[in-house]
Amino acid sequence: MTLTRRNMIKGAAIAAPASLAAPGIARAQEPIRWRFQTYAGSALGEQVTKPIIDYINTVANGELEIELFYADQIVPTGELFQALQRGTIDGVHSDDDSMASPTPLRVFGGYFPFATKHILDVPVLFNQYGLADIWDEEYAKVGVKWLSAAGQDPCNFNTTREITSVDDLDGLKLYTFPTAGRFLSRFGVVPVNIPYEDAEVAVQTGELDGMAWSGITEDYTVGWADVTDYFLTNNISGAWIGSFFVNQERWAELPEHLQQLVMAAIEAGHTYRNQWYWGGEARLRAQGDKLELRTVPAEEWAEVENAAKEFWDEIAQEGEVHQKIVSIFREYNDVINQAGPPYTNG
Repeated sequence: MTLTRRNMIKGAAIAAPASLAAPGIARAQEPIRWRFQTYAGSALGEQVTKPIIDYINTVANGELEIELFYADQIVPTGELFQALQRGTIDGVHSDDDSMASPTPLRVFGGYFPFATKHILDVPVLFNQYGLADIWDEEYAKVGVKWLSAAGQDPCNFNTTREITSVDDLDGLKLYTFPTAGRFLSRFGVVPVNIPYEDAEVAVQTGELDGMAWSGITEDYTVGWADVTDYFLTNNISGAWIGSFFVNQERWAELPEHLQQLVMAAIEAGHTYRNQWYWGGEARLRAQGDKLELRTVPAEEWAEVENAAKEFWDEIAQEGEVHQKIVSIFREYNDVINQAGPPYTNG
């Protein structure tokens, strides 16, 4: 890819307001220091989280310094929320599902089956259809400041076993997200919950048959394409829904100009990931030489899509917030289905 993290940081800094690029407030003698952990391992984190942290550390003029930790380095990913809430960690990049969010939003983070078609659906849902207000309100109730959400790659399958029909899912042991696993178990998939960094070895030892965790960009970036053989072009979700969170007290302590800087960095990071994933998915499908592409015919994959509609109905019965979010997903999907390509997949 021709765009680099350095380009992203430089370009975003130029685009940022002058007050962010060169704050007028004198540099404090002692910087504010945060510890920040991402859901991503080190190879993936270099692309999805580190650019944001680098931006902040570069532009904050020494007033704010953030130390970045990758998946499970301070606490296991499933304990991220608790660590954030009690202040063990000051900031987190994760999806609600992986970090075991104690809110109704947990089931919708990560990959909620067939809620999205493409990466840009996520910011549209949050900024135009009201999800941002819901996320902000729900996390305020539990003492965490939600900052921003964005889309990333789709949830495809990379496996050691060939998938050419829905029946081939039966019996597959896959590393996946909790909600995705709950849905896929309807088709006989066996979800396996292990630390992120252990997934590659688990495939090599036969504990896993592969992953339903990402698109092809991540498969190549983190090394999973080296231990699996096939990539299924059908997906169960068009984009990962993940967010940036901070401890509520630590956020309140930040001066306003530093809060604006953090938000500018996050938005710049969203833009960088949009092009990194979108371009990567196309290039590696077309030119990648490690994974053979397979596709289940659309008329057969419709069985999986129809099962998702039943899954949505079940989730909507779990509470008022669940019902509200599912209603938003239905409204948005109705709009894009009427709009047709390129908003839909065909």
